[in-house]
Order: sequence, then structure tokens, then C-alpha cells
Amino acid sequence: MIRFTIRRLLLTVPVLLGVATLVFSLLHLVPGDPALAMLGESASASDVEELRERLGLERPLPAQYVQFVTGLVQGDLGTSFRYGTPVAQEIGQRLPRTLELAAAAMVVAVCLAIPLGVLGALFRGQAIDQAAMTVSLIGISMPNFWLGPLLAIVFAVMLGWLPVSGTGTWRHLVLPAVTLGTALSAVLARMTRASLIEELRELYVLAAQARGLSKRRAILGHALRNSLIPVVTILGLQFGAVLTGTIITETIFAWPGVGRLLIQAINFRDYPLVQGCILFIASIYVMVNLLVDLAYGWLDPRIRYE
Repeated sequence: MIRFTIRRLLLTVPVLLGVATLVFSLLHLVPGDPALAMLGESASASDVEELRERLGLERPLPAQYVQFVTGLVQGDLGTSFRYGTPVAQEIGQRLPRTLELAAAAMVVAVCLAIPLGVLGALFRGQAIDQAAMTVSLIGISMPNFWLGPLLAIVFAVMLGWLPVSGTGTWRHLVLPAVTLGTALSAVLARMTRASLIEELRELYVLAAQARGLSKRRAILGHALRNSLIPVVTILGLQFGAVLTGTIITETIFAWPGVGRLLIQAINFRDYPLVQGCILFIASIYVMVNLLVDLAYGWLDPRIRYE
């Protein structure tokens, strides 16, 4: 197991290095001058050039890349052009809000998906099943950038039930969490339905009822519990996707998380901050996949030997 873990850890290194190289290259291909963005259009050429020298932007790209990679190896993500503070500090200040939103979205997804999936499996082929799967299909078909404003218009502007943006209370969390969790719940509902249908065909469900258990207890206590194993796997793998989805959702609802910080950094041409945010999100995604791989190897030794 130790060799398997070390091998998986070593495989993550080229992935993260590739992400860092790609982000660095694409950022420097985007039109725009960070120095000019910081000083404004009315700034003189000498002031812009002086700021470029202070930020190190006048050096050749290979030299900037070497400095960037060297800083990563040392755990230094650089200093934000806009705030003048370490990038790691800026990300750390907004990380709790992003994790709060991601966790709330996962809760919303599970609360919506499990009942829909169970209803679809128990009433397979009937009207209830078709209605549940139609709801999940609608959920997966609605992108965040459309669903978010729609929920804001209905529940914040028209009805006035919930705040449209910002933080402070649980009411501020409802709309962003529902927006982010709806698409994930659609995927989980279909997975729950398919997995539960397979489990209901197993003989142990019939045996449980033969021992005197009611059909409800046999399904909820045995079949459903076993059917949730692949669902939990999908939840783990989708956590990285949820963090990625926060970029749009946080922007829509002015949620002060890492996603909104990334959009602001892109608009300001803050290269170190953009690189740091993207690398952070990519690292979380890779680490979650790594943990899932390690869990598989622990549960099934055959995977380690392959």
C-alpha cells in the first residue's frame, strides 16, 4: 500500500506542473498590460515602464517562468500586483467562504438527489419515475449562469424572500448553494436510481424480507445502503467540479470566495493571483482524485497490484 501511495503521489507532480505551465503561458498571451491596468489609461509612459520594472514584467518570459516554478517549489505563490500581499494570504482569507459554499451545495445536492433516485428506482417505469427523472434532466440542463440570475430574480427581486448577494446569515447562502447544487443533484439522482435498481435485484433483499423485515426496512436498511457506495464515489470526484463551479456562482451572487477573487484577478491582469487561484483549484481537484484512488486501492487490493 505504501508503494502504491508513493506512486500515485509522484504521478500528481507532472499534472500540477503541466497545469502551472499552461496557466502561465495562456495568461501571458492574453492582451493587456497589468501596469497600465493598475495606473489607469491616463498614466504616463514613464510611470508605466517604472511599474513594469518594479513588478518584473520587463524580463523575458523564460526568466519569469523559471522564477514562477522556483517559487512554487519553495511554496511561494508570489505577491499580488493589486493588493501587494502574498497570494497565499489572499487565497487563505477567502478559502473558508468557498468551502462553506461548496459544503452547502453538496448538502443541497444530496437532499435533492437521494429522494429522487429512490422514488425513481421504487416506481421504475411509472409516472413517478418519469417525473423524477424529468426533474433531474431539467436540473442537469440548466447552467449556473442562467439558473443563478433566475433564482435571484424570482426569490430576491420579485418575492423578496432572500438577499440577492453578499454574506452574513444563512439566508445569503441559500441561493448560491441551490444554484451550485442543482446540477450535481441531477447526476447523483440518476446514479442513485441506477445503483438501487441493481441492488433490488439481489437475493439478499428477498432474504431480508423472508426473515421478517418489512419491505421498507429491507430497501432502506439494506439495498439503499449498499447502493450508495458508487454515489459516495461520485460525490468525492464531483467535489473538485463543485469548487470549479463556484467561480461563476460566486460572481453572480457577489460571494467573497476564491472563485470571485479569480475573476477579479483576471480583470485586473493580476498574473500571480490568477496563477495562484487556478493552481489552488487544480490542486484540490487532483488531491480529491488521489484520495479516491487511494481509497480504491485500500478497499480492493487487486487495484494496487495492477
